[in-house]
Amino acid sequence: MTETARESVASALEMEKVESHLHPEGSFDVADHPVPTGREEIWRFTPLKRLRDLHGDAVFGAATTRYTWNTPEGVRAETVEGDEAKALRGISGLVPNSRFGARVLAEVPSTLLVDVAAEADVAEPLVVDVTGTDASSTEAGHVAMRFGRHSRATVVLNHTGSASLAQVVEISVGDGAEVTVVSVQDWSDDAVHLTHTQARVGRDATYKHAAISFGGDVVRMDANVTYDGPGGSAEMLGLYFADAGQHIEHRLFADHTAPHTKSNVVYKGALQGAKAHTVWIGNVLIRKVAEGIETYEENRNLVLTDGCQADSVPNLEIETGEIEGAGHASATGRFDDNQLFYLRSRGIEEDEARRLVVHGFFNDLIRKVDVPAIEERLVATVEAELAKNVIGKHF
Repeated sequence: MTETARESVASALEMEKVESHLHPEGSFDVADHPVPTGREEIWRFTPLKRLRDLHGDAVFGAATTRYTWNTPEGVRAETVEGDEAKALRGISGLVPNSRFGARVLAEVPSTLLVDVAAEADVAEPLVVDVTGTDASSTEAGHVAMRFGRHSRATVVLNHTGSASLAQVVEISVGDGAEVTVVSVQDWSDDAVHLTHTQARVGRDATYKHAAISFGGDVVRMDANVTYDGPGGSAEMLGLYFADAGQHIEHRLFADHTAPHTKSNVVYKGALQGAKAHTVWIGNVLIRKVAEGIETYEENRNLVLTDGCQADSVPNLEIETGEIEGAGHASATGRFDDNQLFYLRSRGIEEDEARRLVVHGFFNDLIRKVDVPAIEERLVATVEAELAKNVIGKHF
């Protein structure tokens, strides 16, 4: 590369404020974020016309979505306002790189705070039910989760009902903590959900995030993680099932900002029905300081009927060669004929064989979620989805 070319690239990067090619530099100022047109790399897969302008300038009206929760011992969970709410914005290290994210942090009047005390060992999952009641009303929500040093806890965000929701979820994991956060998107068919989850993982802390998406007209979830010190580990799991006309999009970003950290990403999805569309974009950025890290990202998609589209794009951006390991894998395909043949050769009917193949595809991931109530629900939901198209309707 010539010196002139180097200067040109450097100038372009500075001008566009690009930190990663998939993650432009952030800003809390809404004016710094133009309304996406769909030509941007980070928006080109998303059907903007179906987002009800949540990505742009939709009016965030009075909240129609209800939040209810249990409160296990050792956890504080409540809605806070005013200065306390403002102080929670950015606890995950998030600096918004989207207009909707900046707008949510600037405009929502209150925040749902989940606060787990240091050293607390919370045996019972805290379940937050987010129930939409009106998809015609566009609204915004902010959730902040703070886990103290050496705490252990599981939080489930359960999204159901009808809503048009722009949402930011921030998670701060203290040093040595062990945290699981499960986000279930089981919306009604008319829901639109645009959400960004940002986690900051402390020194020697363990963080697991599971994104589970079945319902809604359009669901787009960005799930990001950064590290606050060496020894932090992040496991990012995802399971999704798209029906006819649904758009389900998951975007992952593991930003290795500290040495000797780990990230492991495994997402699996199934598609069925005309114009079912899933998108998975995985990205890992290994910074110069992040020596000795380990990372792997994997996405698998199972196409069950004709007329579906699955986009899967894994990415690695590496700024240092002093790492333990880095890799990625992506695959999209139909039923494995060998598996079906094996099962049928042992007297199993074709419908049952197809059902078993799909359950086998998902089951190892379902077990990794490691929340018994969620695991049972996922098995039942997969069974219900299969009954819609796969069983008795072959291609």
